[in-house]
Amino acid sequence: MNYTNIKLVINSNNKDIKISEISEYLNDTINIKNETTHFSDEVEYINNTLYLLYLDDNEIKSFFNNNLNTNINIAIIGNDTCPYAILNYAISKDINEALEDALNIELLSKIDLLRCNELIAFNKITIGDMHGMNRINFNEKTKWQKTQIFLRNFKNIKYKSYVLKTSKDHVINTAASGITILEHTKISDNSKFAEVLSLHDGKLNAFILAPTSLLSYFWYLITIFFYQKISTLKLPKSLGFIKTSKLSISSSKAIEFTLDGEYLCSQTLDLEVLKDSINLHLGSKLQEFISKDTNNEDVKDTIKLNSLPKDEVTNILIEGKLPLFKKASDDEFKDLFVTLRDGSKFSSVFLVLMVLSTLLATTGLFASSAPVIIGAMILAPLMSPIISLSMGVVRAEKLLITQSIRTLFIGISTALLFSYIYSSFIPLHQITPEMQGRLTPNLLDLMVAIFSGIAGAYASSKESIAKSLAGVAIAVALVPPLSVTGIGMAFGDFSMIYHSFLLFVTNLVGITLAAALTFIVLGYAPVNRAKKGIFYTVVLLSIITIPLSISFINMVEKNKIFTTLNSIKSLQIKDERVVLNILDINIENKLLEIDIEIESQNILDKKDYKDIKIKIQEKLQKDISLKISSKVIVK
Repeated sequence: MNYTNIKLVINSNNKDIKISEISEYLNDTINIKNETTHFSDEVEYINNTLYLLYLDDNEIKSFFNNNLNTNINIAIIGNDTCPYAILNYAISKDINEALEDALNIELLSKIDLLRCNELIAFNKITIGDMHGMNRINFNEKTKWQKTQIFLRNFKNIKYKSYVLKTSKDHVINTAASGITILEHTKISDNSKFAEVLSLHDGKLNAFILAPTSLLSYFWYLITIFFYQKISTLKLPKSLGFIKTSKLSISSSKAIEFTLDGEYLCSQTLDLEVLKDSINLHLGSKLQEFISKDTNNEDVKDTIKLNSLPKDEVTNILIEGKLPLFKKASDDEFKDLFVTLRDGSKFSSVFLVLMVLSTLLATTGLFASSAPVIIGAMILAPLMSPIISLSMGVVRAEKLLITQSIRTLFIGISTALLFSYIYSSFIPLHQITPEMQGRLTPNLLDLMVAIFSGIAGAYASSKESIAKSLAGVAIAVALVPPLSVTGIGMAFGDFSMIYHSFLLFVTNLVGITLAAALTFIVLGYAPVNRAKKGIFYTVVLLSIITIPLSISFINMVEKNKIFTTLNSIKSLQIKDERVVLNILDINIENKLLEIDIEIESQNILDKKDYKDIKIKIQEKLQKDISLKISSKVIVK
């Protein structure tokens, strides 16, 4: 279709010299019949006629409003009074380019219009403060200016309650710092969006900013200010998203908002998208966008609001108390609390699993079989009451604490009893490597317990990854230390009992404290409520840390000595070079005991052994007790 007639629509008060340039271009360059008409004149549809608008933003909106769902074809000539029309439809500011686009039939498209309380919005509608999404020319600022804006936003965040109702009568009660509504976006270097929001889908796009903690707000600002691209497929956690044809936004107080930069106020905002309501020539920069944006007949409503505050959290935010950590919703807490309460209760199933895991672990320890011990770890049911105890500690729930401690006491007693009885009937009294591995607890074991506690609490709070608790049980190994304690009781070895049970207590207290702190971070308990329980747990952990630290220091010292001794491959004794093999090192009451094996071709005498001791002492620069086993190699 080629236009045979053009009507240039201007304001009656407009005496801009560029109007003459437009007329000359139409007369001389393309030789199309044209006439100038005033904005106030009544518009009628004429076949093959283009209405060329040289108006300001408000006049263009009024022209659109008066000609909705008609067949008239419209183009816009950019000028200083219509910045939002230029921005929204990629209209060129150069008159010749704008006229070329206006006459390019390939750029003619039926477009949607966003309307708010009967007012058309070209660019966007913003309620409150979007803290970065509504920034202007941000990319042109220096790093220091960006940082200043970032910090200023981080300090100034306020919330207001809103009721949102979609076209499908879906009602959302929430609190938000800001809401931005767009009809579409276009591809550009300065766009904040990673993908295009369509001009033809009949939907508006509402972004709701509502961080529920200082940490989530911090990450939102990082995303906006430094990464800068927002995708509706993977939104920042503080940002909710609604795609719908109609949206009502109301509040108990009047809502102040901006519509294309104009400040307005209303009790309720009724937003709707008028689908394919205007025939408009878009700017050539949108040509690729037009060709891709054609099939949007069956676009469904989208609601992504899982991150938005609800219930008690909403009231906290409106009062201006943005917590450091996110507070879990009532539904989230209820679901987890029911699960943990069940996990804290003693049952026959718990007892059977405890007995079987203990017998399995004890067998594996005597057989020095790691796979068997791992099987016992998975079977052991102790992790559930420990995680329940952690929740009881942070929530100060006496019933949950009592039930968890009772279940743990029965479980511990059962493990000690059955491992003791079982070990008493086994005619073996050798401490195996697997037993020995549970007799030197140190700070590294405490770190394992802490990380396991964090993982256990997190897995318990997320139903989708609860199966990971088995892996946590393997990592922390609760039953094997108890089994070693029972074996020590059967052996009558107090040192064995003490060190193995210290390892179990380390795991128990470490998991409890770490899981409790994790529940606080996840928002399942206020810090004030958790203070007392956390304090007592920290005191207990501090006491346990003393022997663990001593053991860790000894381990570090042994490692240094091993490194030094391993550098001594051999020694010259008399006329022979003997080979040294370090078997073991033990530090007992500050006395260093070294167990070595010596390989020589001749039998060494007592004097030779003394020479070896002297040379090793010179190397280590400390007194030692040397246990030597000799191996004579005959060639």
